[in-house]
Amino acid sequence: MGYVTRIVIIGGGPGGYEAALVAAQLGAQVTVVEQDGPGGACVLTDCVPSKTLIATSVRKQALLDASMLGVHYADGRDGDAGGVVADMPLVNRRVKELARAQSADIAARLAAEGVEVIKAPGRLVDPQVVRAGDRTIRADIVIVATGATPRILTGAEPDGERILTWRQLYDLEELPEHLIVVGSGVTGAEFAGAYRSLGSEVTLVSSRDRMMPNEDADAAEVLEEVYRRRGMNVMGRSRAESVKRTPGGVVVTLEDGRTAEGSHCLMTVGMVPNTAGIGLEEAGVTLDRGGFIQVDKVSRTSAPGVYAAGDCTGVLMLASVAAMQGRIAVWHALGEAVHPLRLATVASAIFTDPEIAAVGIAERAIENGEIEANIVKLPLATNARAKMQGFNDGFVKLFCRPNTGIILGGVIVAPRASELILGVSVAVQQRLTVDQIAHTFAVYPSLSGSVTEAARRLMQPMTPSGI
Repeated sequence: MGYVTRIVIIGGGPGGYEAALVAAQLGAQVTVVEQDGPGGACVLTDCVPSKTLIATSVRKQALLDASMLGVHYADGRDGDAGGVVADMPLVNRRVKELARAQSADIAARLAAEGVEVIKAPGRLVDPQVVRAGDRTIRADIVIVATGATPRILTGAEPDGERILTWRQLYDLEELPEHLIVVGSGVTGAEFAGAYRSLGSEVTLVSSRDRMMPNEDADAAEVLEEVYRRRGMNVMGRSRAESVKRTPGGVVVTLEDGRTAEGSHCLMTVGMVPNTAGIGLEEAGVTLDRGGFIQVDKVSRTSAPGVYAAGDCTGVLMLASVAAMQGRIAVWHALGEAVHPLRLATVASAIFTDPEIAAVGIAERAIENGEIEANIVKLPLATNARAKMQGFNDGFVKLFCRPNTGIILGGVIVAPRASELILGVSVAVQQRLTVDQIAHTFAVYPSLSGSVTEAARRLMQPMTPSGI
């Protein structure tokens, strides 16, 4: 019998369990050490629960907007006054049950592939030894995929009742009367929009001059306009200094002395890696100043035989990236053919309403002169299917090289943009041209038809030879 490689993975989120599945299929002996359960925080407390809650809020918003399509209550009532309310105990119970079910599905898949799962905290003793609870396991390869935790600000410590991280929201028994969201990045924007649609008054506190300052400016502008129209109070250039409980709720004090009062406060001010106290530096794994594990494009750390994947590396905190980093780590460790991680081909989505999805280069790189590209932007309001469904907000934007027409990236703001972006993502990954997309059939009417139309508008006219 030939030698079998022993792989131990610390962390069972997307970076860990996807790596485990690939390793098992390639014949390795695999152990996953995960203290919360298969799927990790991504499945149990973060991505899966939040997107389940958001799906509920989108359905409720659709009911509130139905009157524009000619659908209304028989007695003439409309909106919240018409009885469209969110049953939060039921909503939160469904959120948590779905998360547990997804974790169970992952556990079943791992078991079917012969992967051992140890429910315990993991620690690196040396590059080839992992401590899992009271067990010591020797490994040929170790993959660290321990994820990250919500950042806590001094003076705004969560109490789980009125001052909350997003991991504590699903224990609330009632819908917050007035939710103050501190932080207007992706997470803050998602939850602010969801709770406004569910019926809460919402104040969004942003330290910058606009929401989501690191995302496409046009997309952020559309979303902020939608939020304000729905009654959200968006406070720009308003950095929070402290959050304190009051007899009836919370008060947020801003650096300029202003205050915002509400019933609850949600803190969404970033993530810190789960890398402290697990033996990484002692084992020779280099961390950056933020505590993130430094890895190369095939997920190697500075310690021989130790790889890392996911949010603990700080390389684009997306579940899809974590999963790919984990797979790449296994392929490289086991000597399989592997392509290094290409961040330029990563598609991302923001699950607001409307959704925002993007892939490839950002428009600011074109504006800054970093890359030359042609741009076209089509308002969603001109799309026939959007008109039929009452979608007026959003657009499709494509970027391509001026001479070759190779598609470099795109941004979509629309319902289900997370699904629509796949076509653009394939184009970027495969270096397709606008001509190739333009000559591809799209269903009529469809929102995806705006992608092919945008490509047609970017096509360069042929210049007759000899002229």
